[in-house]
Amino acid sequence: MFRTRKPVMSRRRMLQCAAALTAIGPVFQATRGELSAQTKQSGPNRNSAPSDLKITDIRACLVASNFDYPIIRIDTNQGVYGLGECFAGSTMAAALVLKAHLLGKNPLHIDEILGNYGRNPGIRGSAGQDFWNTGYGAVDLALHDISGKVYGVPAWRLLGNKLRDHVAIYCDTTETTDPKEYGKRMAARKAKGYKNFKMDLFTSLVKDRPGAVMPSGIATEKGLQYLCEFIAAAKDAIGWEMPLACDHEGAPSMALNLPVPDAIRYARAFEPYNLAWAEDLLDWRDWRGYQKVRNASTTRLATGELAFGLEEAFMNLIDNNAIDVLHPDIIASGGLREIKRIADYAHAKGIKSAIHQPGSPIGQIAAAHLAATMQNFTVCETHAIDIPWWNDLVTGLPKPLIQDGYVAVPDTPGLGMELNEAVVKEHLRYPEYFAPTTMFDRWSYTLGPIVPRGPWPHYKADGTLCNCAEE
Repeated sequence: MFRTRKPVMSRRRMLQCAAALTAIGPVFQATRGELSAQTKQSGPNRNSAPSDLKITDIRACLVASNFDYPIIRIDTNQGVYGLGECFAGSTMAAALVLKAHLLGKNPLHIDEILGNYGRNPGIRGSAGQDFWNTGYGAVDLALHDISGKVYGVPAWRLLGNKLRDHVAIYCDTTETTDPKEYGKRMAARKAKGYKNFKMDLFTSLVKDRPGAVMPSGIATEKGLQYLCEFIAAAKDAIGWEMPLACDHEGAPSMALNLPVPDAIRYARAFEPYNLAWAEDLLDWRDWRGYQKVRNASTTRLATGELAFGLEEAFMNLIDNNAIDVLHPDIIASGGLREIKRIADYAHAKGIKSAIHQPGSPIGQIAAAHLAATMQNFTVCETHAIDIPWWNDLVTGLPKPLIQDGYVAVPDTPGLGMELNEAVVKEHLRYPEYFAPTTMFDRWSYTLGPIVPRGPWPHYKADGTLCNCAEE
């Protein structure tokens, strides 16, 4: 399913042609059962007057978890509110600094607020656009939640047609330096019903073995053999036919990326295991490097969780056929609207998309709404299997949220959930629960151009000193 393109280099062509059809192997399973028919929707929210709806506040709280969850809430003058979250492990302030841009806006005008690349920029020109400044994506989720509630439709309906009722999930697992124990942990994931898997291959797993790791933190040839023992153990545990991806292969000193020649060594070492993908071998900006790795190996490549925006990041990867699987993060890459644009563009070029999602149930269910409309969708991540109260953070949905390796796509208005206030408060990092954020009302606390509000001392054009607001 991933390999919709023709190889362009002789090594790749030779290796692919030599492989038997049965060796092409599994790719992540995108759907379960028949594609959904159009779901009957409830009517609009009769308590809301859409044309008069205005954003009045944005507040946040921080849930302590494996990665802390910065959850935001956008309030309106009609009591309708929307939930979102910044990237797991990042900061609430990434969304709060956009408050001055949002106050007084109609939250139903999603395109106008979020803006577009190069024209009508909206908050796109002011939002931080990297892994740790993900307020743009958080606001996107909250706006879709509000709009769905007002119009009485699920968030997926705001994005397009519903193509699937259930969304496939892949799970990560915890690391250990013992390959056999790693295999047992993977087997435990499979026993919970998961059918798609990912493992981390930090060189720290083999750093204590003689001759395994260079001073740079990159694995030697012997080190690669040791790392492949972990892959083999995982495959033995879950079944060699089951989809398995790997991540975090690079050196910590290089932000877990690799130089191109080493990325080629890694990719070739992984070939016998027919991985669903090897993730982020290179920095996502290096599309030329990805081309070189793809042309030198049959191992599938994925990247994108650190990248924001179709035009800003993903277009180069797609247009240059540099990657096998796009892997945008549900928040960091721009949220529902932007990732739908990315996925549609990639689909037209024959490239599949997965979704990176390490966050709370808000991000998980938002990703399900998005995936339901993506023609090129393969699988979505979850990263909280070992958090016993994770499912309890929200109400209004069947529990557990992930059943038999799939998430059911909600048909209720908005994102289709509410926070379980008691459980959220029990697990706050700090005691504040959606506390007032009045300081962020001021333009001096926002990202982007600072717009003066009120008088300031300055000389007028005629040379006189005044404390006034005129230019």
